[in-house]
Amino acid sequence: MSRPLRIEFSGAFYHITSRGNGGQSIYNDDTDRQIFLDCFSKTIKRYNWLCHAYCLMDNHYHFLIETQSPTLSKGMKHLNGHYTQTYNRRHDRVGHLFQGRYKSILIEKDSYLLELSRYIVLNPVRAHMVARAGEWPWSSYRATAGLSERPSYLTSDFILGVFSEIQIQAQDAYCKFVEEGHGASNVWNKLKHQIYLGSDHFIKEVQGYLEVDQSLDDIPKQQKQTPAKPLSYFKEKYTSRNNSMSEAYRSGHFTLKEIGGYFDVSIATVSRALKECDV
Repeated sequence: MSRPLRIEFSGAFYHITSRGNGGQSIYNDDTDRQIFLDCFSKTIKRYNWLCHAYCLMDNHYHFLIETQSPTLSKGMKHLNGHYTQTYNRRHDRVGHLFQGRYKSILIEKDSYLLELSRYIVLNPVRAHMVARAGEWPWSSYRATAGLSERPSYLTSDFILGVFSEIQIQAQDAYCKFVEEGHGASNVWNKLKHQIYLGSDHFIKEVQGYLEVDQSLDDIPKQQKQTPAKPLSYFKEKYTSRNNSMSEAYRSGHFTLKEIGGYFDVSIATVSRALKECDV
């Protein structure tokens, strides 16, 4: 079974989701939800995180967190493991509660943090659990909007600061922004290589945080790829057409047919070029 690529560094922003095993609910009642948030609060403090948005659904949760230390994997193992133990004791059960590994998406802060904060708190609305985000008590919306007291594990300074330096005005603008999100395009259409929301420059930059000796053998191929360069890049960079075609294929972003079509040659010609260049 393949494992997701984890890139961890100080100052990283992630959208995190984790789902119940087999689609089962991970909260039986509001007491479970409060217990989970208590576990989350302790995890944030222990592993030096900041939470910019969150939402607890029935069979999964969403977080938008910033890791001030490279502790994502350790923190998530602690959170899901500790909550599972507490949940199992409370409900007299054994076994896994969560389905496999959690999912993490690396976020380019300036481009996507605000959009994702809206996406997260609108989850109960999209699921037809409530009509408006403010009606769901188990998300960060009410605290960020100033409708309830802000818990210690939530930071809203960055999100509100985008709208105004005056808190009341910022909260009003935030509420309007969330309301306008009902008809917004799906942010996940912009996901790259399964784990990035950001520009090609951002992807290249964060890939530089990979451990030198980190094994990538069982990481999905798409997650290991660098941002795609156009075929024109390979044509201009190499004087030999065969080298251009072989390097384009080596990048992992193009099929033999796509390369042949661009260079106006047959697939067989591309294949011979790859063999000549030992690809």
